[in-house]
Amino acid sequence: MYKITQVKNGVCASEGFFADGVSAGLKPDGAKDMAFIKSDVLCEVASAFTTNKMAAAPIKHFKAKGDFKTDFVLINSKNANAMTGGAGVEDIDEILSTCQNVTNPIMSSTGVIGVRLPKQKIIDGIKLFDFSQKNPSDAAKAIMTTDTFSKEIALKVELDDGSCFHIGAMAKGAGMINPAMATMLCFITTDAKVSSQDMQSALDEVVRKTFNAISVDGDTSTNDTVLVLSNSKSNSYDEDAFKEALFKVMHFLALEMVRDGEGATKLVTYNITGAKDDNEAEVVAKALSDSLLVKTALFGEDPNWGRIASTVGASGAECLEESLRISFDNLCVYDKGELYFDKEMERKAAIVMGHKKFTISCDLGIADGNFKAYGCDLGYEYVKINADYRT
Repeated sequence: MYKITQVKNGVCASEGFFADGVSAGLKPDGAKDMAFIKSDVLCEVASAFTTNKMAAAPIKHFKAKGDFKTDFVLINSKNANAMTGGAGVEDIDEILSTCQNVTNPIMSSTGVIGVRLPKQKIIDGIKLFDFSQKNPSDAAKAIMTTDTFSKEIALKVELDDGSCFHIGAMAKGAGMINPAMATMLCFITTDAKVSSQDMQSALDEVVRKTFNAISVDGDTSTNDTVLVLSNSKSNSYDEDAFKEALFKVMHFLALEMVRDGEGATKLVTYNITGAKDDNEAEVVAKALSDSLLVKTALFGEDPNWGRIASTVGASGAECLEESLRISFDNLCVYDKGELYFDKEMERKAAIVMGHKKFTISCDLGIADGNFKAYGCDLGYEYVKINADYRT
């Protein structure tokens, strides 16, 4: 048995980790735009990246390393270093070569695509870092782009033998969110004594039901990245406890991204049951979370269950009009071909859709497959943000 509790200090909650955020002039008005995470000993690394074939230079740079350990991650916002070719990778090498007293450093970037990194500003920014600092909140703020709030969490895991370990994390993401791996970035630190193989296996399993289950706008970024760093300093580990804590951390941050979706006013869970299998349930759930017609209905608080049914049918998954059941929270609005969506039910459904957080459930009535995806509405503010993104 084990006990999991929430604690403070984000990525610095794990023993031996340091972090901070500084302003290097990449963003206007002195906003923080560069961050670091540093461990005082080398770390095992697990990773998950975008499936976008136009993967950004930092991802190419990471993958070229092969198997390795590291003690340092450098992150910049405002510039994605994507679609910059071989020169973008060379820029990373030049920047990281200026980092002192670090081993196998990693770089991660987020921001505008198709622009070379402002190398000198970043190199000068590195000189502002104080590796003795534990300011995880400033680091979380520095990696934001269109985010309206920073995202961080930390957990303490206590085992029956009296030992304990921690998992802390920070993330950014509000738009261009449709992770397909794993613009989102997430950095997770732990002092658990976990092998790189176990850590990678846990990440691969958990990412499917967390970051891979969310959608803001249906667009997969060039830079999607999840990194997990373990320095083993607690000398404590339990496989089940680690996996559950990792899920809690990643699930929380995934929902925070959806809640902070550009211009979003709703956080909606799509709970699919009764599918032919789990894979088909996932297809339906993601079709609903990506649908522009569904998203705009959510924004207008219009209980147009016909858009839900139509999207289920268009998903390609096995389904039947005669076995489908649709509910908004606990209110069933369609039940296996029975049409009883009268004025009173519409009124009640509109009340549910007026909430900031609710669930749309679809029981396909075919078999036992199930999956949950998470999405938000789409309104005027999303268009404003992305029409003016580069300016």
